[in-house]
Amino acid sequence: MSTVRRDAAVSVRPMHASDIAQVMAVELENYPYPWTEGVMRDCLRVGYSCWVMEADGMVAAYAVLSAAAGEAHVLNISVAPGRQGHGLGRQLMEHLLQAAHGHGADTVFLEVRPSNKVAVHLYESMGFNQVGLRSGYYPSEQGREDAIIMARVLSDISS
Repeated sequence: MSTVRRDAAVSVRPMHASDIAQVMAVELENYPYPWTEGVMRDCLRVGYSCWVMEADGMVAAYAVLSAAAGEAHVLNISVAPGRQGHGLGRQLMEHLLQAAHGHGADTVFLEVRPSNKVAVHLYESMGFNQVGLRSGYYPSEQGREDAIIMARVLSDISS
């Protein structure tokens, strides 16, 4: 059984437009093919469930969740490189599962690069299972990389 280190100085709250600069800094640090600022702003504008995790007054992580018709989709989740390995990703995913449940979803889906072994392990440890594969979904230095489609049923989430 793994333990998650909970940092009392860490909090999760809804993302605001004023957070975009810090969110983009994390996005740009983590991904060779990042989302654009316009995409982030559009997620807020259309009402996606967008969250930031703050630590020491700074954005340590963020996530974007879409929910409709009994399903939710984790569109983006990222932890700042200097904050990785301390359970923040797991804590933020737990928050997203609760948020999805609150939006009436009974299943949560996500895509992940097979090369992102840390993320795949995290999702599996949280009850996600592979349900499909999207060929050539992600851009990569070698051309394209597949995406593993994962899903988790929320029957064990309580309000």
